[in-house]
Amino acid sequence: MQRDELTYKIIGCAMKVHNTLGNGFQEVIYQRCLAIELAKLDIKFVREEEHTIFYEGINVGSRRADFIVEGKVSVELKAIINLEDVHLAQAKNYTVAYDFPIGLLINFGSQSLQYKLIFNPKYNIKLN
Repeated sequence: MQRDELTYKIIGCAMKVHNTLGNGFQEVIYQRCLAIELAKLDIKFVREEEHTIFYEGINVGSRRADFIVEGKVSVELKAIINLEDVHLAQAKNYTVAYDFPIGLLINFGSQSLQYKLIFNPKYNIKLN
């Protein structure tokens, strides 16, 4: 598979937001700004889309993804000083539970934008 153009566009939008605002705002401010940047590029997305979580086929609740982009990438945003393993685990769980091949964890709270690509092991994705 060629490098994933969509995730690079999402990261580029996040970088523009971070370069413009810097760190220190609440997550919702970054979420609104990222939505503006994605819309400028005509990238289709849904904010705060609720997804049902199943355990052995039984509905055990629901969670909301910060963004679902083009129906194929889940994006989880943070505005904290440093990403920790628990945040990566949360984003991975969402990517797998929502059955998306790729997820992104983006943190606006540090001095430099932090992001992690997350791959659903169910899909055999290889980026060049």
